[in-house]
Amino acid sequence: MRPSKRADDEMRLVTLERNVARYAEGSCLVKFGETHVLCTASLEDKPPMWLRGQGRGWVTAEYSMLPRATHTRTRRESAGKVSGRTHEIQRLIGRSLRAVTNLQALGERQITIDCDVLQADGGTRTASITGAWVALHDCLKWMRSRSIIKDMPLRDHVAAVSCGVSKGRPVLDLDYAEDSAAETDANFVITGAGGLVEIQATAEAAVFSDADFQAMLALAKKGVGELVALQKAAVA
Repeated sequence: MRPSKRADDEMRLVTLERNVARYAEGSCLVKFGETHVLCTASLEDKPPMWLRGQGRGWVTAEYSMLPRATHTRTRRESAGKVSGRTHEIQRLIGRSLRAVTNLQALGERQITIDCDVLQADGGTRTASITGAWVALHDCLKWMRSRSIIKDMPLRDHVAAVSCGVSKGRPVLDLDYAEDSAAETDANFVITGAGGLVEIQATAEAAVFSDADFQAMLALAKKGVGELVALQKAAVA
């Protein structure tokens, strides 16, 4: 039995709460079990300097973990002095959202998604991507309601989930207790149509086989299917 008493293919309880930040153009509080992330979307009426004059926009992301999001206090990261892990997660979130966004339809504008981890229990990057899509959707909906854009630039949903090999068994949606002891740890970013955006897989204690990978991929597709259903219900 898993530490959380879940079946191998069972997600934690996931909730997506919209409109939780008063001033943001889009916002979502996403919870994967005891992992809680606040995602906000902010519109800037100009693109990055390097994109100006090209007639298209940009979607980017910033990620941070609050000092007491974990069991012990971690030092707050100051602007411009982020850790390698933070930088990698920020870029992953941005790539995931741009994969399903028509940047040309956005015009010369930038949307920044801030993902702030309020409480961490494994899977903070996957929760961030899943909640960030909802925040981005609501920001774009806000823009369309004010005739800033004509059509919704989103091509599809995108969500993410972790999988791993724990005690020799492929399992879905690792919490911290499993993640910290798993033989293999992997993150899958998948669109609503089932397209693969990114896979990050690492053998921690033992190498994994082709069969292990295929089993994790099948679990990830099942989990993302459930997450996309929740996204659709949230924005309906």
